[in-house]
Parts: sequence; structure tokens; C-alpha cells
Amino acid sequence: MNAVAPDQPVEGTTTDHPALDAGRPEGGARPPAQPLLSIRDLEVTFRTQHGSTAAVRGASFDVMPGETVAIVGESGSGKSTTAMAVIGLLAQNGKVTGGTIRFDGTDVAALGGAGVARMRGSQIGMVPQDPMSNLNPVMRVGAQIVEALEDNGVARGGAARRRAVALLEEAGLPDAEHRAAQYPHEFSGGMRQRALIAMGLSCRPKLLIADEPTSALDVTVQRTILDRLEALTAELGTAVLLITHDLGLAAERAQRIVVMYRGEVVEQGPATQILTQPQHEYTRRLLAAAPSLASRRIQLAKHSGAGAALVQEDLLALSSDESDVTTDAIIEVKDVSKVFRLRGKGLLSRGTDFTAVDGVSFTIPRGKTVAIVGESGSGKSTVARMMLDLTAPTSGSILFNGVAVGGADRAAEVRFRRQVQPIFQDPYASLDPLYTIYRTIEEPLRAHGYGTASERRARVLELMSDVALTPDLLRRYPAELSGGQRQRVAIARALALNPDLVVCDEAVSALDVIVQSQILHLLADLQHRLGLSYLFISHDLAVVRQIADHVCVMERGRIVEQGSADDVFDHPQQEYTRMLLDAIPGRDLELSLRAG
Repeated sequence: MNAVAPDQPVEGTTTDHPALDAGRPEGGARPPAQPLLSIRDLEVTFRTQHGSTAAVRGASFDVMPGETVAIVGESGSGKSTTAMAVIGLLAQNGKVTGGTIRFDGTDVAALGGAGVARMRGSQIGMVPQDPMSNLNPVMRVGAQIVEALEDNGVARGGAARRRAVALLEEAGLPDAEHRAAQYPHEFSGGMRQRALIAMGLSCRPKLLIADEPTSALDVTVQRTILDRLEALTAELGTAVLLITHDLGLAAERAQRIVVMYRGEVVEQGPATQILTQPQHEYTRRLLAAAPSLASRRIQLAKHSGAGAALVQEDLLALSSDESDVTTDAIIEVKDVSKVFRLRGKGLLSRGTDFTAVDGVSFTIPRGKTVAIVGESGSGKSTVARMMLDLTAPTSGSILFNGVAVGGADRAAEVRFRRQVQPIFQDPYASLDPLYTIYRTIEEPLRAHGYGTASERRARVLELMSDVALTPDLLRRYPAELSGGQRQRVAIARALALNPDLVVCDEAVSALDVIVQSQILHLLADLQHRLGLSYLFISHDLAVVRQIADHVCVMERGRIVEQGSADDVFDHPQQEYTRMLLDAIPGRDLELSLRAG
């Protein structure tokens, strides 16, 4: 294990809230070597219907005052469970069964439930992963912050309301007084996350636990949120425990990294050491799988003249050479626009027009991958829906194999449905929970009258093999599979009818980096073997860098730049494209060309 304490521990800071300084040594000074949070040999066990399961086993690490420490690992590694144990928010069937948790010199277990509840919020803040499920949908945002302030005795009444507005301003929300009176559904994802940051820091805690705080956000919003969080915690002297599955993000934002795998801490140390000298095989796998680091290695290899061999290790696209791009277009999008009619506020008021897609044109060469990138609201998913004939364009045309999409010919529509298939973002929502895996994959075969029952079964088994799933999973239901397995099932279903074009709408954004890497390699392999064409919709340019041959950049409904992946990434022409590229986590990290 590479446990390394900081060379210069940060001393504790004082606050303007006396209750938060309770228990601080006389004079406000903290012994420089004393950790703010010290976890030793932590064991966490969950009771299940099949017996007890150890979720965390023998975990040990420290967080010094003012320090940012990142816990990195895939789903099920125990990183979030460890954080929840610190603040006493384990599920009812979970229990700390061994080891110690000491916060600011106090044994957390000795505090009891009421003591931990007093510590939570006042001395340890929390920014959870999903802002929509962690904000009360029927309570105004400002009122939720006021509630936190009052519950922790920081302020009451009008003072608490004024403080809530000030906190939203600190978190970077414009027109904070107006925003405080709004409900969560009136906020964008980034605004909701800013509100949670304001709430988490409302009582000026000594430690802030940030559990995947930006995993569902666009790269530009992610960078803005993390920059704001970093500035606020530095100003307040707050230590941060950052939970993430992205090693590139962790290395960019944390001084030290703790790597967890199957409930155990397998490696820890300074971020630069983990990046350049990983000791554990699992850490090396995380390094190889992180899209942000793969993108950085491609950039370094190209700029250093290291040659194609190193680039090809990370580059999943079969070719980025323009001379290799065929002129045979499987689909042509010509000057397509989509205008939506928005309802007015009053019953009799007239609605307004909103142009979601404005004069978009591009082609997808047969057997190639074209990516559309942009922030939320840029119009990229609306383009995908029009290409799938799920939404009719207001103007312009879409030609598939030279035939207009969305015509009145029923037979042509059925052929189109067979030849163009989608893979959606969320494998939890895109699979019917009441269908077995066999029925899920067989459904399109049955709907299009494919063969006999035995022929359909043979095809399902062939598809399971194609996506590297074993036949024993066929009798299971989606809830019994991991996220990566569910996405493989979604890919198998999309391939059932031997399509020519697959539309991947954020198909890997909900997955851990290792599973994400596996799915990307699977898509590249299937393209190579089956000659598939892909439209790849994503807000993550680090992923796009690996898989795309051609890139279209969308902003506010228009394509502002397009070209080969090399041209767009190495020689961006538009300021918006440069902004997206600059927001890739780890873009400025120094690391070796190989993944370890």
C-alpha cells in the first residue's frame, strides 16, 4: 500500500459560527500532524436475505484539515458506503462491525445516534450525487437551505432567509434572491447542484463529502461546479472527501487518492504518484479505462511524435484518416430544422416558437462513426430522434440509403425500423423490468416475424455471444444484472435485426469507467466485424476522442464546427469547441503515455 501523508499538513481554520468551533483546542490551533478524519480498519456489513455481506473490509486512510482526498473505484467498490459510515447514514440493514472512525479527535461511534446527527451538517457537510432526488420537489430551494440553517442553529427567521440568498450567490447562482423562491424543477441540473453545494457548505463545515457531485453533468458545467466548489472550500479551509469513479477527475482535483476495490483499499498516495507509478493492477485498469486520461495520452502521443502505436492503444475508431473515408453515405441530413411550440403561461395566451435544431447538415459514411457533441440543450438528442423517425423535422430532409425518412409508405417505414436501431442512455429505463433477458432480445425478432421459435432462440444465443454474455443470464430479469450487463443486453437487442445504422444516444454516460471502456471496445469490435455505422451522441469529448471518425459540434441548435476527429481535437476553429475541449478533466495533467 502506498499510504503517504501530505508533506505539509494544512492547519485548521476558524469560522464565524461559534458552535462549529466547539471542541477545538484552546487558542484555535490544531496540532499540525493530527488528521481531521482518521479511518482505521473499517468494516461495514449489510444483512441480506442470503446472509451477511461485507461491503467494506479493513479500510484505513486519513484526511488532513483543508486537504482534498478522492476515493476512486467502480460501483460496488465500497467508496460511497465508507462515506455514509462516516456520517451515520448507512441503510437500515447496514452496520459498522469493526474498526474506528475518528473525526476531529472524537470517536464517531461513541457519539451515538443523536451525537452523529448533531455533527452531520454542522461539522460535516454533504453534496450528494443526484440533485433531483436529494432536493424536496414541493419545497422552494431557499426554504430548504433555511431549514438546514435553522436545524443546525446557525440562523433563524429573516436572518436565515438572507443567509440562504447569500449562500446561493456564493455558489455562483445569478439572481439568487429570485432563484431562492423557485422550486427544484425550475432549475437546470447545474443549478440544482450549485444549490446542493450551497446547502452542504451552509454551516461552514470542517469536512465536505462530495459523492459523485458532477457525474450527470456536461463537461463545461462539471468544470464550473468543481471550480466553484474548490474556490469555496479553499476560502473556508474546508477539507473535501471526493467520491468518484473517474481517476482523471480525481487526479485533477485531489491532493491524494485512495483506490478501493471490492470493499478494500488497494492503493493510496499522492495523486501524481498514483498517475505515474500505480502499484496495483486494479489502479492500472482504472488508468487505462478513464476516458479523460486516454484522451490526454492520445494528445501527448501525437504532439510528442510517439507514433501511431501508442495512439492506437487508446483510439477505438478504426481510422481517422480522411483518405480512408468512403463517399458512400448511409444517411444524409440536409438543412434540417425542428421548431417546437411552447405553451403560454395563461389559459388563453398564445404560445411561442422555440427552435431546437436550426439548419443542421451532415452525412454518415457507411461503416464509420460520426459523433455529435455539445452541452445539454444544444439539440443533439433532437437530431437523433429525427434520424430515428421518432420526431418529424419542421423543415429539411433526412435520406437513408437515398430514401426519405418519414414517408407515408408503410412498407418503407418497416424496412427503416429494421435497419436503424437505437441504444439509449439509461439501461435501467430502456429495458422492460417484467421481461426476461431472453424475451427482451427476442422481442424485435418476434415483432418483425423473424423465423421460427427455434430459429429465434438460435439468433438470441448468437447475439448473447456477440456481446460477451453467457446463456445462463437469459432467464434473469434486468434488475438481476449489473449496469454494464444491462447495456450489453440493450446492444444485443439493437443488433437483433442486423441493422446498418445504430444511434447511440449517450449510450455509455451512465456507466463506470471500466464498464464504459468495455462497452466502447465492444462497439468498435462489432463495427469492425459487422460493418456497422454509428451516430454517437455524447457530451463527453474524452469518450468521443476515442471512438469517432468524424465530429460535429453543436451549440444552440446549430452545427458550429465539424471535421475529422483529429482536426477538431487538434485544431479547433471555434471558441465554443475550445471551451468544450478545455473542460475535459485531466487535460493539463502530466502523465506517462502508457496507462501504467
